[in-house]
Amino acid sequence: MSASEIQKTRVINELQGFIRKLLQDPKILEQSLAVARHELDNGGSADSMATIANEISDITSVHIPEDPAEHSEADKLFLALLREVVLEEQALY
Repeated sequence: MSASEIQKTRVINELQGFIRKLLQDPKILEQSLAVARHELDNGGSADSMATIANEISDITSVHIPEDPAEHSEADKLFLALLREVVLEEQALY
């Protein structure tokens, strides 16, 4: 197995675990979006994504490392999707 395939497998496994958590506790998604909305409504500084990650880790069973340098590809994907959804919502209004 190549390094690329190993990386893809790891990301898929992380995403499966995350989706499992969402299915077990659907409030996680609602809470995560609320955190992202609050932070991005307040201007969305350069540290916004780290702040969002920390708040999500504090209030849900999802753990995202405090240091952005330690975010996995799955963490980065989840945070990017949260940001995208919130920005799309804001664009509609």
